[in-house]
Amino acid sequence: MTDQVVVITGASSGIGAALAEQLGAKGVTVVLVARREEALREVAARVGAKAHVIAADVTLRTEVKRVVHAAIAQCGHIDVWVNNVGQGITRVPSELTDEDIDEMMRVNVKSALYGMQEVLPHMKERGRGQVINVSSLLGRVPMALFRAAYNGAKHFLNALTANFRMEVQATHPDIQVTLVSPGVVRTPFGSNALHGGPDSRSLPESQSAEEVAAVIVGVIESRAPDVYTRPGSAAWIAGVYSSIGVDG
Repeated sequence: MTDQVVVITGASSGIGAALAEQLGAKGVTVVLVARREEALREVAARVGAKAHVIAADVTLRTEVKRVVHAAIAQCGHIDVWVNNVGQGITRVPSELTDEDIDEMMRVNVKSALYGMQEVLPHMKERGRGQVINVSSLLGRVPMALFRAAYNGAKHFLNALTANFRMEVQATHPDIQVTLVSPGVVRTPFGSNALHGGPDSRSLPESQSAEEVAAVIVGVIESRAPDVYTRPGSAAWIAGVYSSIGVDG
């Protein structure tokens, strides 16, 4: 992996920062992207000399274009692009506003779409690459009522990822588009949700950011298309849907 260049959005804390540190320990060149430059530089200091910092707001297409060009200029190429930006919300579906829906789509879907679209020409030119979209178990089973708009955005992201993979691999089979679905992760995600909410670090059956990052490192090595970070998640999801008893 030492010759690879990996761009990580949302790299200033949580899963993104943990992923950068784990990849850096393997000698991978990492490009750290987020809005908070000072926080990115703190992560870069822990990663070491092969870390590059680009402060940007990836919910804006123009900013994503800038990141792509800057990363290629600084590192020569991009092997893997990790769409890791996301935000939750705390509001039941009957109370959702237009602004709530727009914000969840802007942060959780558009940021990933821009990353996929803007890095694709470079990967097509090289004939190989990988995009990794960080989703959520809530994108499979929308069991958290107060996260309704987030659940919907992640369902959208899951479908978009699958369709993007189908389109790209029809002509470029060595470009992989991977979906990674964590459950609850012990980060400030919950308390940073739109309208506030429970701190994810206080919820049961959680994983650390380091555990999730280790799964993503494994996905970069295996290039698997669809991965859950919690063991047994696939069987649990199958059980949920089989228990619904939907007639075909």
